Amino acid sequence: MDSPPNSDKTLPDLARLSADIKRWAQELGFSAAGITDTALPRDEAHLLRWLRAGRHGDMHYMARHGVKRARPEQLHPGTRRVISVRMDYLPEPVRESARLLQRPERGFVSRYALGRDYHKLMRNRLQKLARRMEAVIGPFGYRAFVDSAPVLEKALAEKAGLGWIGKHTVLLNRGAGSYFFLGELFTDLPLPMDEPGQNHCGSCRSCIEVCPTQAIVGPYQLDARRCISYLTIEAQGAIPEPLRAPIGNRVFGCDDCQVFCPWNKFAQLEGSGEFSPRHGLDDSALVELFGWSEAEFLQRTEGSAIRRLGHERWLRNLAVALGNAPTQAAVVEALQGRASHPSALVREHVQWALARHGESVTP
Repeated sequence: MDSPPNSDKTLPDLARLSADIKRWAQELGFSAAGITDTALPRDEAHLLRWLRAGRHGDMHYMARHGVKRARPEQLHPGTRRVISVRMDYLPEPVRESARLLQRPERGFVSRYALGRDYHKLMRNRLQKLARRMEAVIGPFGYRAFVDSAPVLEKALAEKAGLGWIGKHTVLLNRGAGSYFFLGELFTDLPLPMDEPGQNHCGSCRSCIEVCPTQAIVGPYQLDARRCISYLTIEAQGAIPEPLRAPIGNRVFGCDDCQVFCPWNKFAQLEGSGEFSPRHGLDDSALVELFGWSEAEFLQRTEGSAIRRLGHERWLRNLAVALGNAPTQAAVVEALQGRASHPSALVREHVQWALARHGESVTP
């Protein structure tokens, strides 16, 4: 939402306002808030190198807006500060994710997607935060963002003191690990800025070493084209065959670089129930998920980030996971049941999975 700017002369004590904003943010359900300016030259250079290397794959939207992604004042003219907010979402202890990865007959869904979609929830809370600010200082210029525009949210959060970008390129916080969402309120208010987060990765290479597809090609360097989250969520077509076996039982996203990060022993459980798992997606049999009709898929993913995947790619991902599952009659039968699916994409991955079990497609 846009509002008219507020003259600096009418503002209350800015330090007090900054403290109030952080307090209000927590009262509204955010875990923390920080404030920074719009200058991101180092991160802009990193983004441009990443794009030139083609590591964004088919995510053409990453390049579509050029440097605007790293320049908030161009995205929303008049922006002087960014209020960055964090909201924890972990619905269960991290060790439960590690256990599920060792059960190849069950489907692993990235923990952020188990419950309700966070976009509307966070945007509504950011709007409420802005209205609280307006009640104190009067109208001012602002706009809320939650994955809704080209924003370097991790870079802004790091500079606002909410943590540091780890070697896996995920934001880390010493007291909360990495299981949290980020959102931003761009504003024209000249608020005092927080100190940027300091890096505490040290010599640790756990995230690099555990990545199933070696997508973290070096510290702070992610090749999205190899990342399981990209392959199972962003990629529109066939998953490259050499990367199918390493996907294991991960059917929507991948949390390995978080699951095995030492800092996530401090990850905060989300206590309100907003992100509690729905429809048993935290521990469901692959065969059961693969049997969902399109209508069932749409009904059971309503209000979930999973729905954007669509039924066709949902089946693609599950076919790969079933190809990696132990050979059992129920697995082979489920795959045979989709062998003549109208989608060539689904058929290709089903055929690959059947071949993994020493089976051919039943005419």
